[in-house]
Amino acid sequence: MLRALIVQHVACEGPGLLAEVLSSEGWELDIRVMDQPGATLPETIANYKALIVLGGPMGAYEEEAYPYLYKVQELIRDAISRRIPVLGICLGGQLIARALGAAVKPNAVKEIGWYKIRLTEAGKKTPLFQNLPEEFWVFQWHGDTFDLPEGAILLAEGDTCTNQAFVYRDCAWALQFHLEVTPAMVAHWAEIYREELEDFAGPEASARLKEDTVRQWERDRDLRARFLVNLCRVLGS
Repeated sequence: MLRALIVQHVACEGPGLLAEVLSSEGWELDIRVMDQPGATLPETIANYKALIVLGGPMGAYEEEAYPYLYKVQELIRDAISRRIPVLGICLGGQLIARALGAAVKPNAVKEIGWYKIRLTEAGKKTPLFQNLPEEFWVFQWHGDTFDLPEGAILLAEGDTCTNQAFVYRDCAWALQFHLEVTPAMVAHWAEIYREELEDFAGPEASARLKEDTVRQWERDRDLRARFLVNLCRVLGS
């Protein structure tokens, strides 16, 4: 049985396209929504074939305010020790870095919206980005960034936030960006996080972000499909 544990930090930031594609590939998804009453995490990852850690508004270093983040990091290390694939998105990628002893800290600037990233030479060869162009647009919503853990390989970089993706021991994949979002998800975030968005980009930011997202969604249909195929292959390996 292909069974994945998905750590969802807040109700409004779900797995999006990941849930659709993994379910269609026969995965059983155990989604733990950590801001819901009574939410818990398993003691071990041994009963799963993959671990996915999603994004969220808190910092990876805010364990005192969100004690379960300690457990998430334990599960990440547990998965790596068992060679169980791990995928971290945004906060999830930062938690992989922190679990492996690397710093997570504020980036020089926030990134909110659509940004172009570039694959490194290693990134061009990695199975997660197979058949993707050397440069492509991704959705971002973060203020922090991760350092590279010792032994990790940088796969993608950006202009305003250098470290965009890394792999560790060919089984832990950390992404700073979001390739799981849909236009509906972005529109929802633009409303619930409207104050942050308008502080970042002005009073018309919400409308612009929604328009940009619809345009990118149509333009990147093939790229998104190739990435999701790659992701299923990596998690199922």
